[in-house]
Amino acid sequence: MSERLAPGDVAPDFTLESDTGEQVTLSDLRGRKVIVYFYPAAMTPGCTKQACDFTDSLDSLKGAGYEVLGISKDKPAKLAKFRERDSLTLTLLSDESLDVHKAYGAFGTKKLYGKEVEGVIRSTFVVDEEGAVEVAQYNVKATGHVAKLRRELGLD
Repeated sequence: MSERLAPGDVAPDFTLESDTGEQVTLSDLRGRKVIVYFYPAAMTPGCTKQACDFTDSLDSLKGAGYEVLGISKDKPAKLAKFRERDSLTLTLLSDESLDVHKAYGAFGTKKLYGKEVEGVIRSTFVVDEEGAVEVAQYNVKATGHVAKLRRELGLD
C-alpha cells in the first residue's frame, strides 16, 4: 500500500493526458489552488454523480480560485465519452499506469462489500498555490462529497 499524504506534504507532481489529448502538469498550475480527485471508473453511477457534482460547482469553485482535476485509470477515449455523455466541464485525466494514484496513496487495500480488495481509493486533495497539500481525504463518499468539501473550504 502506498503512503497516504497529509496536510503540509508536497503534492507529488505529475503530467497526465486529458480526455482531449492535452498534457496537463500539476506544477503548471502553481499560483492557483487545485482540487485533485481520484475516482474508480468513468461512467459508473457513483463516479458519474461525483463528476456531475463537481461540474455543477465548477463555476463557483473557479470563481474562488480553484481548478478541478479528476483522475482515473480509464483511457482518454473513455474519458471523452464520459465527458460527452454527462456534459462534464471539469478536466479529466488518465492514469492507466496507476503511478499517480499510488503517489497520492489513492490505490491500495480497501473494503468493498465487507471484503478487502486492491483498488482505487476514492480520494480528494486540495493543493495550495505553492504545491503543498492543504486537504487530504481518503475513502470519501461519491454522493454529497462536493457539498461537504465546499463547506470545509468555506465556500458555502
